[in-house]
Amino acid sequence: MWISCCSASPRVRHVSPLPQMPNSTAMLGFLLMRFADAWELRVLHAVSFSLLYLVTITGNVLIVAATTLDRGLHTPMYFFLRNLSVLDACFVSVTVPKSFMNSLLNSSAISVVGCAAQVFLVVLFVYLELLFLTFMAHDRYVAICQPLHYTVIMSPRVCVQATLAALLSGLIYAGVHTGSTFRLSFCRSRVVRQFFCDIPSLLRLSCADTFSNEVVILVCGLVFGGSCFSFIIRSYVHILFMVFRLPKGADRSKAFSTCVPHILVVTIFLTSSFYVYLRPAAISAALQDVVLSVFYTIIPPLFNPIIYSLRNKQIKGAIKKITKARFV
Repeated sequence: MWISCCSASPRVRHVSPLPQMPNSTAMLGFLLMRFADAWELRVLHAVSFSLLYLVTITGNVLIVAATTLDRGLHTPMYFFLRNLSVLDACFVSVTVPKSFMNSLLNSSAISVVGCAAQVFLVVLFVYLELLFLTFMAHDRYVAICQPLHYTVIMSPRVCVQATLAALLSGLIYAGVHTGSTFRLSFCRSRVVRQFFCDIPSLLRLSCADTFSNEVVILVCGLVFGGSCFSFIIRSYVHILFMVFRLPKGADRSKAFSTCVPHILVVTIFLTSSFYVYLRPAAISAALQDVVLSVFYTIIPPLFNPIIYSLRNKQIKGAIKKITKARFV
């Protein structure tokens, strides 16, 4: 009897190694999903992502330089535009460089601390991105619909206070979601089915009950995202009504050329992020999640400079002045 008990114990340890997984995950970290295993495809991914990154950084840095150095652009509209450009440059720097460096080095490892940092910063920047887009919509609404009260409603003090309040609330918001995610234990796998660490992908790896996490994400997303989106749509509806009231000879194309792209970018940003974050974690479609994640982490920072700035005559003039002074 003693012999049979001893002979059975090795089989139990050999068949069921899963209890060791939480400790190994904590020590070894996670593995990000790679776009491809073939060297040619990994190089293609690295080159395309690096080019997107360079274009995004260059565009946003130009906007920051132009709105900072040109005193004629020290207005509330360009204040929020400068903040949005700084935010976009930081946002794209959290996920893209790690992704294309992993492809070049044929590595997908990320530490637990690095993964937590990515989750915190991505949530923070998504939160701030949506708030700044809302502030910009409100700024345009006041400028077009309430021009006589513009200097009072959008005073420099109000703009600074709104920015600081957004940053402080964003830090709290991101801290709560990051803390609630990493208090869970991860035992199913170390492979994050995404090119960066995000909350939905991590919830799928947890062996604990994630229902409360999903409810919190759903409620916060619907309340915060829905409120901002409703406010933005309301602002542009008022702007369009005001434009339609202009005389027939007035130029309405400028208002449409600024409003429509803004609404389009906000819609893409919200629908893609909502689908990824508000969908139940049990529903898994890795490739679809990766594609949608590109739409809310890379596309807005890439196109915001084009939509809000590089089509603006004042911004173009300021950039030309900077480049001439640089090379003269």
